[in-house]
Amino acid sequence: MSRLYSPGKIGRVEIRNRFIMTPMHLAYCPEGEVSDRIIEFYRLRAQGGVGLIIVGAVGIDPIRVNEHGMLQLYDDCFIPGLRSLTEAVHEEGAKIFPQLFHAGRYARSKEYGGAQAVAPSAVFSRFTGETPREMTQEEIKEILSFFAQAARRAKEAGFDGLELAGSAGYLISQFLSPLTNQRKDKYGGDLQDRMLFPLEVVAAVRRAVGPDFPIMVRVSGNDFIQGGNTNLEARQICLAFEKAGVDALNVTGGWHETNVPQITMDVPPGMFSYLGKAIKSMVSIPVVVCNRITAQLGEKIVDRGDADFIGIARGFVADPQLADKAARGAYDSILPCIACNQGCMDNIFLGRKLNCLANAEAGREVDLMLNSLLPVQVKSESPEKILVIGAGLAGLEYARVAAMRGHFVTIWEETGHSGGQVRLASQPPGRHEFGRLPNYLLRTCAGLKVEICYEKKATADNVLEAVRSAAFERVVIATGAKPMTLLIPRDEEARVLHAWDVLKKKVKVGSDIVIIGGGLLGVETALFLAESGTISAQDLRFQLLHQAERPEELYYLLTQGNRRITIVETGRGIGRDIGLSTRWSKLKRLKQFNVRTMDQAEVIAIKQNKVLVQNPAGSERISIDTVINAGRTCSNDELFAELQGKIDKLSIIGDASEPRNMQAAIKDAYDEAIKIG
Repeated sequence: MSRLYSPGKIGRVEIRNRFIMTPMHLAYCPEGEVSDRIIEFYRLRAQGGVGLIIVGAVGIDPIRVNEHGMLQLYDDCFIPGLRSLTEAVHEEGAKIFPQLFHAGRYARSKEYGGAQAVAPSAVFSRFTGETPREMTQEEIKEILSFFAQAARRAKEAGFDGLELAGSAGYLISQFLSPLTNQRKDKYGGDLQDRMLFPLEVVAAVRRAVGPDFPIMVRVSGNDFIQGGNTNLEARQICLAFEKAGVDALNVTGGWHETNVPQITMDVPPGMFSYLGKAIKSMVSIPVVVCNRITAQLGEKIVDRGDADFIGIARGFVADPQLADKAARGAYDSILPCIACNQGCMDNIFLGRKLNCLANAEAGREVDLMLNSLLPVQVKSESPEKILVIGAGLAGLEYARVAAMRGHFVTIWEETGHSGGQVRLASQPPGRHEFGRLPNYLLRTCAGLKVEICYEKKATADNVLEAVRSAAFERVVIATGAKPMTLLIPRDEEARVLHAWDVLKKKVKVGSDIVIIGGGLLGVETALFLAESGTISAQDLRFQLLHQAERPEELYYLLTQGNRRITIVETGRGIGRDIGLSTRWSKLKRLKQFNVRTMDQAEVIAIKQNKVLVQNPAGSERISIDTVINAGRTCSNDELFAELQGKIDKLSIIGDASEPRNMQAAIKDAYDEAIKIG
């Protein structure tokens, strides 16, 4: 068995395996107090086999308090609640650390009661859009004491150790960077001088907790900001931390302000593990590697000796039992995190509580509890025979949950395949992870004896006949959405396709393209088409290995295809329905691939080889050989309308009810399924 499943040690604390659930802001704690919601959330992850949970971020500054549901440790009054949390996790066999956190210049004033952020220097933050105030030396001493007192409280609350947030562009890393630390006093200057504050934090915390309480520091393995610290500096920083008495290093990627995606779906799994590997070669204390790591990949990383522990956050949000399932080799039963960020990062950025697209229970565990069991674990006393129309995401999720509760479920699917629109979403470059979700649902449904009848078209007549014959007693409509017709004057000869058909590769597309609709579908379709004619990954590898071309030429070959693409959007901005954590990288890719974008513009006529576009600057004719409709969709609800009033137990879910996003479809299906019995 892989070393990943063997016990490991951080300092003197033994951990049952090498899985660490790394910190995520959950926004579950009003007024900074531990809530039943956060206790149950972490208890279930501990019960699922994770070795160490790092709770965070946890505020330590009583003057600058995050008001967005963040846990706090700036006062002794928080100790009893935190003790309840640590006891719940310990009862399930896991260890638990808090991540002591100070945002510095990354504190948004609207989340901190309107207070201006403080930082090493008054350097504008692209992450917040604000400029902080430079800290005085007295304030630095004050914040050192805040870290120390929070550490003392953490120990009193029963935590097994602690982590210091020294990554991602937060306060400690701001002192380390020459870009954000431009001080002229003893805290600024060369790297050795810039290390002073972080090392003083470690020293103050160590004095507060004593020699045997583990201290881990989360570090950026590379800031990925031009002029910032690289892995070379990170190795020197980590050596200094080890010398200062730090017990472990948790190595992640870059800052929030980087132009290099860190956790989006297009980041290859384990992409940044090389950062931790390089640091591990320099230090003798345990090293954790993070960012887009699965259990099977973690096994390889640990067994190769590239790291001592692996850090996973979103994967444990998606499946609390990830560690136990992996230890049994039941990888296919793990509900996958698809790195969409829709329920986690995007919600946090918008001031909402964290949840999960794939797991409709995440963050709602305490609300869903029934006799200490979640609804899907409670078998119905009156199992029903249920017919689901449509094997898209909503239909499959409904079938999974209903079958888990003991009902007998059959799905009729009109086409020869399942997955619905999510299969289309997985076609653009870097979006293949979406396909893992319907694959998981299919495997799970098969194990639960859900019958899927493909190429079975549902009509009002055959559904009613099946119900009258007692084959089914409940019918659920999950027929999804359908494209809306373009209401634009056009020549008969004009070639107009729908984006769905393009993504399905059912139609041939020309080289001069106008895409009508600049939302997610339009952006994804443009990127899908823009890669045509670019150099393949295999050819790029060959060229790099043999240094056949200059890097500049290879970049050109990688980004310049053989199509000319324009996106036309009537609203203000492109990709407005894309989550905040992902949108910036999509817009960046459009620029890289020379996709032209026009917002606040409207196609008013489609000719055989031109489209007429009206925008605030006037009108423009764009040469085309293909127009692609990537506009709005509408509910495919005709069957529901025909059956309404004729079947007692009839419901409609997902896009068939109202076109929304995948997360809404999953939650809608889950909530409808747990109502039965």
